[in-house]
Amino acid sequence: MQSIEQLLMVVKQLRDPLTGCEWDRVQTFDSIKGNTLEESYEVLQAIEQKNFPELKTELGDLLFQILLYAQMAEEQQHFSFDDICNTLKQKLISRHPHIFGEQKIAKINWEVLKQKERDQKQQYSILDDIPQALPALMRAEKIQKRCASVGFDWQTLPPVIDKVKEEIDEVLAEINCDKQVTEKIEEEVGDLLFSVVNLTRHLGFNAELTLNKASQKFERRFRQVENIISKQGHKLNEVTLDEMEQAWQQVKRNEP
Repeated sequence: MQSIEQLLMVVKQLRDPLTGCEWDRVQTFDSIKGNTLEESYEVLQAIEQKNFPELKTELGDLLFQILLYAQMAEEQQHFSFDDICNTLKQKLISRHPHIFGEQKIAKINWEVLKQKERDQKQQYSILDDIPQALPALMRAEKIQKRCASVGFDWQTLPPVIDKVKEEIDEVLAEINCDKQVTEKIEEEVGDLLFSVVNLTRHLGFNAELTLNKASQKFERRFRQVENIISKQGHKLNEVTLDEMEQAWQQVKRNEP
């Protein structure tokens, strides 16, 4: 506990209105939201790379975000860091009655426990506590999982795949319409993305991480395309799409 108390004192000093850091003392809940998201992704990147020294550093950066929020909340008399810890402790205990309860339970229905919590908060929909601020892929997946928990889900893969095909057809129908409506095309593309997230979920993958891997693969390949074009003595804006495509196919062929 001594380490966390020392950290709390450091953050308090950074926030001091007279002697604190010029950057830290002017931050607000809204101003550091982007930092928090960025730090979370840097933690995930360190995990993916199995870079544990870097993971230690990135977890510290993420912890700093939490401590900063706690300090700002205490300044505004909303809650303290101790309140955060106590709330978390109670949640962990209530969600693990098979560990902390008098009666040991072999299997816990997590959604039943969560629904009890929602009832206590007087939430009227199982979707009420899904944050609007989540990245779009993560939020779509969480909505689908929540609906699946009450049985609103396909039990086999074929109808999930059929839905993706159906959404592709609807996108094409809007694109090929005599009078295109931009909003309708966007809506259908959104439905297609949502159905692909659902397919990803049914296959047992995390949509956010899966797309991130695809982005990393594309980035790795495109950097090699840049190198090939550069070695030919050209810049990207000096070559044709066909020439870039040839380089792209070369990169793909050379990959294991």
